[in-house]
Amino acid sequence: MIVLLLVLAGFAAGWVDAVVGGGGLLQLPVLLMVPGISPVQALATNKLGSIFGTTISAVTYVRRVRPSMGTALPMAFAALLASYGGAVVAASLPEQVILPLILAALLGVGIFTALKPDVGQLEKLRHMGLGHLARAVGIGAIIGFYDGVLGPGTGTFLIIALVMVLGYNFLNSSAQAKVVNMATNLGALLYFAPAGHVMVWLGLLLGAANMAGGYVGARMAIAKGSKFIRVVFLVVVFVLILKLGYDVATDLFG
Repeated sequence: MIVLLLVLAGFAAGWVDAVVGGGGLLQLPVLLMVPGISPVQALATNKLGSIFGTTISAVTYVRRVRPSMGTALPMAFAALLASYGGAVVAASLPEQVILPLILAALLGVGIFTALKPDVGQLEKLRHMGLGHLARAVGIGAIIGFYDGVLGPGTGTFLIIALVMVLGYNFLNSSAQAKVVNMATNLGALLYFAPAGHVMVWLGLLLGAANMAGGYVGARMAIAKGSKFIRVVFLVVVFVLILKLGYDVATDLFG
């Protein structure tokens, strides 16, 4: 039964990640149901599964959308290094301090996106030249570090930043986010794998399901465009808000 749940969660997570990110919300809870698995093993194994899905999504997007790799690659490199650093400190960072901040950011972004239907529909790039590149690298470093430490919603946060800060549309943002998210998964794995935290057979099972879901999700997002991505984006943000709100309430009130 748990194997079937892992396959279904892996496929669904790959699809969601390919469109707007946030697939970790589906995979991590199922991984934590595996008998004897520790939270750090679940986080590490989730990275192994996810990197297959983000890789196939990234390749599909790059071939069909032709995103700005001059922005995506420097951002991905910064994210890889930061994700490694985040994984190193994952066991010591107080999650109860971080989660309320993330929840507040998601609420603000969700309300703004819902009230501004034109956001992410048209591409209006901001901060040209070195200013654009510097902001992209900063986004990669901050969100990469977050992915190494916690992870859920990384792809969604990347899309938020690419749309709101740099002015890309949702489709181009999704394409670049996949390249960066692939790098954040790799960065965390570079720490988790040598440390022995990855349950390889579970990760490979999830990876196969992730690849299938990621391919289907990327093709669908490309075919349907930014309006479709915006709708799915708002749904995923709403689910993230509910999930993180529950976690924060549980921490506060037991």
